[in-house]
Formats: sequence, C-alpha cells, structure tokens
Amino acid sequence: MGEYVYAAAAVHVPAPPEQVFALVTDWPRQREWMFMTSARQVAEDRIEAYTGIRPFGFLDVMTITAWDPPSLVRMRHIGRLVRGEGVIRVQACEGGSRVIWGERLRPPFGVLGRALWPLARLLTVMLARHSLRKLGRLLSR
Repeated sequence: MGEYVYAAAAVHVPAPPEQVFALVTDWPRQREWMFMTSARQVAEDRIEAYTGIRPFGFLDVMTITAWDPPSLVRMRHIGRLVRGEGVIRVQACEGGSRVIWGERLRPPFGVLGRALWPLARLLTVMLARHSLRKLGRLLSR
C-alpha cells in the first residue's frame, strides 16, 4: 500500500536546453502544451496545477525541491490525491534537446490504486509523450 510506482517519457525537442527549460518552467504557459492542465506559481517554491475540466479533475500541489537551469527541475507532489516526486530533465543533444519527464508516485486509493496502476501507467506515459511532443511543436515555431 505504501509502495511507489514509476512512469517516464522522453522526446527530442528541436530547441536548445535554455529555451526548453524556460518554457517548461513558465507555469502559466503549461496550459499550452500539458494535456488538460493549467498551473500557477503560488509561492517561490510552490506550484499548483489543475488537471481536468472543472469540476472533473484534481489539484496537484507541488514543492520545487531542486532547481538547476537549464537542465533540471525536481518537484515533490504534496497534494491530497497525487503524492510522490516528479522530475523534468533537459539534456543537450544533436539538433536540440532531449526532455525526460519522470514520476515516482504513491498511487491513490490504496490496494485499488495499485491494482489499476498498469492501466494508469500506460495512460500517464501516453499523455506525457503527447504533452512533450506538443511542447516540441511550440518550440519549433
């Protein structure tokens, strides 16, 4: 019940790491590329992101635990539903950057959440890839 699960996705983005990191961490602009999510910075180290279409969604409250532009932002999910850690890494590579999004989470809903994790993981990875590809399209304009 207290075990963590992991999901990650990575894509190539045709832009330099500085440009990628700037857009990834421009919290209000996340609605432009992150699937059904709007985010805002509520304190120096605190982000709130709402995913879904109100009233069907959830609030993801995060604390920034590591900040190393232009290569890394690490978050701790501290909300009621989403708990765990997330990281976005940006690495320079030929033709732009490689963006890696990883999540180490404690599934909500106890045993049921763990039982449903294989399906939830598949959906999480698909949506993360979709969002990162959309980020790439924004940066290639």
